[in-house]
Amino acid sequence: MDQLHRLPETGIDKNEVLRMMTAAKSNDAKWRQGKAWSLVYYAGEEHSQFVQEAYKLFFAENGLNPMAFRSLKQFEAEVVQMTAALFHGDTDVVGTMTSGGTESVLMAVKTYRDLARARRHGGKTPNVIVPESAHVAFDKAGSYFDVKIVHAPLTNEFRVDTDAVRRLIDRNTILLVGSAPSYPHGMVDNIAELSEIALRKKLPLHVDACLGGFFLPFLEKLGRTVPVFDFRLPGVTSISADLHKYGYSAKGSSLIIYRCMKILQHQFFIYENWPGGIFASPAMLGTRPGGAIAAAWAAMHSLGESGYKELVQQVMETTQKLLDGIHTIPELELIGQPDMSIFAYCSRSPDVNIYAVGDELEKRGWHIDRQQRPETIHATVTPAHATVVSQYLSDLKSAVAYVKQHPELSTTGGAAMYGMIAHLPLRSMVKSSVGKMMENMYGTEGKLPEASDQPSGFTMKIGSFFLKLLYALKK
Repeated sequence: MDQLHRLPETGIDKNEVLRMMTAAKSNDAKWRQGKAWSLVYYAGEEHSQFVQEAYKLFFAENGLNPMAFRSLKQFEAEVVQMTAALFHGDTDVVGTMTSGGTESVLMAVKTYRDLARARRHGGKTPNVIVPESAHVAFDKAGSYFDVKIVHAPLTNEFRVDTDAVRRLIDRNTILLVGSAPSYPHGMVDNIAELSEIALRKKLPLHVDACLGGFFLPFLEKLGRTVPVFDFRLPGVTSISADLHKYGYSAKGSSLIIYRCMKILQHQFFIYENWPGGIFASPAMLGTRPGGAIAAAWAAMHSLGESGYKELVQQVMETTQKLLDGIHTIPELELIGQPDMSIFAYCSRSPDVNIYAVGDELEKRGWHIDRQQRPETIHATVTPAHATVVSQYLSDLKSAVAYVKQHPELSTTGGAAMYGMIAHLPLRSMVKSSVGKMMENMYGTEGKLPEASDQPSGFTMKIGSFFLKLLYALKK
């Protein structure tokens, strides 16, 4: 970039601005067509348009001051109460809306850190024990709030090893965590056993249900067997759940709810000596977009229990068709037995590189998510996938057959890059190189990796220089 991008001297016609924006998104993932397996939870155009209308009604309102916008506080309170009832909580359950699952997790770690401080517990460096499969937001929270995140291993079923959790607890432990379900594998951890451990050790237990919070309860209402994960377990002290995932609300809406106010009060920030006045904030954000709060309230009221059950039924039927289809491909293997609509699969054949399969699927127009440890392709099923099951399975079979016939594909393109990244023992080098890439992305040039060279997969992609370095190290 030779010069900074500046404001136009005169405003551009609004229709032209919209045309430019539409053109800019032409290369984005085609989620409306069911081509993406993460990031967007689409319940159809009619519902999407309704949620947008609800958002626009409160587009300018700010949840920072509940006295100025009493309607938003009413919406938030009712969203919390409806969710508390969904999770079998009593009238003491309280909570707040947040901007997303990451903020909900950040708030949980911060809250329990401050609760431990108030109780003079946890030592200089308190620790939180989480499953290896827990969302990376817990590691982010640990980094932000100076809390050590201790990772408990998984069982062969890809659920947290509760015996390992017991052994890892020490005098500095301030919180236990379980997932319902985990993002990488779609497994609900044994929350019942974690609850017993938490009660015995007098520790709080947070359940990260950001993915399953607005899915698992309705799956249970449909008569499916669902592991208990909520306030029916006496050791569970808080739950996070995302409304903008399977709650089908607008982006920027999640919840964190606590068993009682004695815990939630440690989430609040209050400063009484600011010249601008007394400042009080319930969660991370100051300004809280009113549209996200309103859209969540509208989504829950418009769908109701029957609407959510219908969507869950549709998604589970789609998921089962996908799983059945994957089972018919002998070179592939499902990771564990997922509890809902999130799953991952790997290669069981030395002749089929799963990352190369991902490359071939992307050539066929799919937006593919790759994972490591173990190397897998990941999928989060939504209503948008109901019409593309046959095409996806056909393309998957074709991709597997092609990769099997061309083993050299494992050493080229994204397959080589991801494979080396996953196995490179020098993890600090990976972190450093990703840091350099982020500097490029968020520097003055704002340079993104070339789409042709960087297939989607991990949260951040590694540049070509790093790929050459990995080849050199391998040799």
